[in-house]
Amino acid sequence: MNHAATTPQAAQAALPAAMLQALQSLLADRCSTSQALRAQHGADESAYDAMLPDVVAYAQSTEEVAAIVQLCRHYDVPLIPYGAGTSLEGHVLAPYGGVSLDLSQMNSMLALHAQDLTATVQAGVTRKQLNLEIRDSGLFFPIDPGADATVGGMAATRASGTNAVRYGTMRDNVLALTVVTADGRIVKTGTRAKKSAAGYDLTRLFVGSEGTLGVITEVTVRLHPLPEAISAAVCSFPENSAAVNCVIECIQLGVPLARVEFLDANGVRAINAYESLSLPEKPLLLFEFHGSRHGVQEQAEIVQEIAASHGGADFDWATRPEDRSRLWAARHNAYFALLQLRPGARAITTDCCVPISRLAECIDETQIDCENHQITYSIIGHVGDGNFHVLMLVDNADAAEMAAAEAVNQRMVTRALAMDGTCTGEHGVGLHKMAFLIEEHGSVAIHLMRVLKHAFDPDNILNPGKIIAWDEPDS
Repeated sequence: MNHAATTPQAAQAALPAAMLQALQSLLADRCSTSQALRAQHGADESAYDAMLPDVVAYAQSTEEVAAIVQLCRHYDVPLIPYGAGTSLEGHVLAPYGGVSLDLSQMNSMLALHAQDLTATVQAGVTRKQLNLEIRDSGLFFPIDPGADATVGGMAATRASGTNAVRYGTMRDNVLALTVVTADGRIVKTGTRAKKSAAGYDLTRLFVGSEGTLGVITEVTVRLHPLPEAISAAVCSFPENSAAVNCVIECIQLGVPLARVEFLDANGVRAINAYESLSLPEKPLLLFEFHGSRHGVQEQAEIVQEIAASHGGADFDWATRPEDRSRLWAARHNAYFALLQLRPGARAITTDCCVPISRLAECIDETQIDCENHQITYSIIGHVGDGNFHVLMLVDNADAAEMAAAEAVNQRMVTRALAMDGTCTGEHGVGLHKMAFLIEEHGSVAIHLMRVLKHAFDPDNILNPGKIIAWDEPDS
């Protein structure tokens, strides 16, 4: 959304013919320069125009990834890891061309250790595939960012989602990784042990590094027991602050919420139309409870009492799987529902995260900003952990509308940082939030990050131009 989003792709040298021949020799028909594939791998859901790689390479093993990385290093060619392409901040774009390394064919389940509640998968396994593969074990993988992202991509972006309030984020659920370094070596970080005090925590250094420090090829994750019972509930509130204050009180009282999602009135209006629902078009909370049958009922009853004390109305339980599935499908389809509020418009999505005590204030002020700019918008939040998303529908050919959307985003982030929050709770940095990262962490911390980048990737071939600039600002 800033000026970089509208500038042409950076000038780049053509891919060396010798390198292309080497890739074709290594991968055969799993190496392509077709315009269609390059366009697919050079675009995402961010506000940026497409930035195409020179070639798309499909790897099927860690060893192939290592060989591809070695070629990129030898020929000084950028390499951009690619999973499912669901990123929102320009993570998979190729501003300097190069190789888009598609890991989607690395989609094997490598090991399931049900007694230890762990699984090891290749990076291209998606979260839905993982849960399907382990469905008979009585376990599940809880991280749910909405899209059917790959586990490797989720680790690279430190993803979270609707279950984070109870089960944490990828940071909390990754035990070990296999990573290909920038010089083509293979390193294994961590073990299946639940804890370790042995040396630097390389696992968590790579988790969230967005492909700038190494290429994740295998992931060992924590699994969790499937709950005996699950129930969901929806409740409408007269205003945003009432909904958020209800959640704060639930958390303070120790109610073990599994999920709690906020939708503003615009979001409810959109999913009513899209899913043929009849929810009151007011701020809404969507809860989910996990546990024993008695425990789930008790949790729901407590939350119903708390909601009523905050003006909550139309508290409706959904205990049948089909009813729960319909509610959560509506939540996960909110993006597509919101697009119908302004057909033909481009959706720009951004996020931030604040201490939950400041969440209602941050949402209200962001809402006022959107309305002052006459932007068609909706606000959806993982309110249990203070994270919310703003989706704005704009005409990307209208410079004034694009500038207004960026102004809203800038003020939202500034507001969040002033509240001791962060510029992104789960979208990541990519291209778009690099400047905000400096504002959030300060120059000394950014310098340390740059030192790490230079040490791990001295030739700057791994997803260059993302998270932090290669050079110091004054150099």
